[in-house]
Amino acid sequence: MAEEIRRVDYYYVTVPDKPGEGARILAALHEAGVNLLAFSGFPAAARKAQLDFIPENPAAFAKAARKAGLKLSPKKSGFLIQGEDRPGAVAEVMGKLATAGINVTAIQAICAGAGRYGAILWVKSPDLRKASKALGVS
Repeated sequence: MAEEIRRVDYYYVTVPDKPGEGARILAALHEAGVNLLAFSGFPAAARKAQLDFIPENPAAFAKAARKAGLKLSPKKSGFLIQGEDRPGAVAEVMGKLATAGINVTAIQAICAGAGRYGAILWVKSPDLRKASKALGVS
C-alpha cells in the first residue's frame, strides 16, 4: 500500500514551559470539539515551549484557540503522511525530497501500531509547491 500524503495547514503557539499547560490547552480544544490530526510540543526557549497543531478543521481550531486565549502563529503548511509500516518507509519519502533538491526543515515519524505509521514533515514555504510535486500531492 502506498503512502497517503497530504498537504495540511498547521499553527503553533508559544506557551510557558510548566506542568499542565499542554493539558489545559488540549482540554479546551477537546471541549470545543476540535479534532487534531497531529500535535507536537517541544522546548522553544528559556521556560517556553512551542506547541504545533495540525487540525482537521482549521477554522474551528482557530475559533477554539481564540476562545482559549491562545495567540496563534500565522497559518503555515506542512505534510501529513500515513502509510503501511515497513523498513525504509520514511527513507523513501525523504529520498523523493532529496532527489528534488528539497531540504527538510523537520520531520517526526512514529509507528502507529497495526502495521501503520504516520509522520508530519515540514519544508520551507518557498519549497512547498516543489515538495508537493515530488511527493505526488495534488
